[in-house]
Amino acid sequence: MPYVVTEACIKCKYMDCVEVCPVDCFYEGENMLVIHPDECIDCGVCEPECPIEAILPDTEDGTEQWLEVNREYSEKWPNITRKGESPADSDEWKDVGDKFEKHFSANPGQGN
Repeated sequence: MPYVVTEACIKCKYMDCVEVCPVDCFYEGENMLVIHPDECIDCGVCEPECPIEAILPDTEDGTEQWLEVNREYSEKWPNITRKGESPADSDEWKDVGDKFEKHFSANPGQGN
């Protein structure tokens, strides 16, 4: 049961989760993070660290598409092992809906 990053992360990208991951399975896109499902050890320490509850176990309803998004982009984006700076306007995007359709970027992030 890997964990997945969902739509809530888009344009927020707080990165608190990266600091606690014991296996460094987070990958950084331009405006969100993803988890590599084959590297995730299902420990769950990242889930409570996310201030916007963007991380869920893949067994929850509605996470099927997010498992695929996480798998696809974790193969394309750089690995991230340390917390970076969140976007300056992160708080403004916390409660915005439909972010995937309108704001998702397939571009890679900086990595570290």
